[in-house]
Amino acid sequence: MDTLTHAVSGAIAGRLLAARRPGTAAFPSATTPPLPVWQSVAAGAAAATFPDLDFVLGYVSELAYLRGHRGVTHSLVLLPLWGLLLAWLFGRLARRSRPGTDWRGFYAVACAGILIHIAGDLITQFGTMILAPFSDQRFGWGTTFIIDLVITGLLVAGLAGSALWRTSRLPAATALALVIAWIGVGAVGRGEAIAAARAWAAANQVPVVDVDAAPRPASPFNWTAIVFDGEQYHFAHLNTRRSEILVAGPDDNFIRRFSAPYRPVALAQWETRPRFGNGDLQRVVREVWSKENFAFYRWFAMFPVLDHAQQDASGSLCAGFRDLRFEIPGRAELPFIYGLCGTPGADGWRLYKVAAEGRRWVMH
Repeated sequence: MDTLTHAVSGAIAGRLLAARRPGTAAFPSATTPPLPVWQSVAAGAAAATFPDLDFVLGYVSELAYLRGHRGVTHSLVLLPLWGLLLAWLFGRLARRSRPGTDWRGFYAVACAGILIHIAGDLITQFGTMILAPFSDQRFGWGTTFIIDLVITGLLVAGLAGSALWRTSRLPAATALALVIAWIGVGAVGRGEAIAAARAWAAANQVPVVDVDAAPRPASPFNWTAIVFDGEQYHFAHLNTRRSEILVAGPDDNFIRRFSAPYRPVALAQWETRPRFGNGDLQRVVREVWSKENFAFYRWFAMFPVLDHAQQDASGSLCAGFRDLRFEIPGRAELPFIYGLCGTPGADGWRLYKVAAEGRRWVMH
């Protein structure tokens, strides 16, 4: 999810854990006085933005960011330690204006803020390494697009309601319950998209090695359904609840324009992309895919397909791959297109990324 949504979700968590009135607390303790509501809300918001501090890995290298984003700072294993660190920091800051404030009053809020951030990333399909540093496996429920205006709107409304009714947790609790319900709607849409993909594969006698669906913007029923038969990906952009094609012009609102490319299941246009392409270069493209210095992309990509392959007169080959996970209708430039250049059968392959300015060499 985006940083704003993370911050607001953490603020909601902080409000739910804040004292209802002086002398009460969500986790009462004889030695730890309850936090003022504003401190609990602020601490929750700050804690919920903390995991995305891993953006600093981008200053180390491009690959360090790809390998480490949503890694140790998003780990359920390390969450208690991160919560302890943040609680200590919040306690130090709070003592400047409220002498005697104990870090223990912030611990539950800090942990809740980090936890709700992790949950907000798990519902997307990018993948979150919740078992880091012991495992780099990425987990993602894939129910929700990475930016969901409904979720953000519900959380903001809950926070605004909490500001108006300061003694009540009801606005925050209602907002969180509605967000969970909305995620459930996305899960239903995902199930429908996968069922549609299986039905299409059965009707067209396509063997199914794997089937999945990637969430798309503007509606929980907009999906890219994907079938992998072991060699080729078959995919279609569809809306599981639409019965007619949605027409949108340049003057229509952006939600309608974003949603228009997703066709009814019965009218879906299925496309086929071979993972390693076709023709004479397929053998060397497979060699590129299996190279040791391309291992990071094999780990990162969910639905990899050949984007391009060119071989010059000297025999030097450049082959790049993209991930269908990010192939969204109307998107002008696709992210995360990586490849290798070199001579088949030889060492010294160089890693590159395709960017707006063209091919850019990437250092390991």
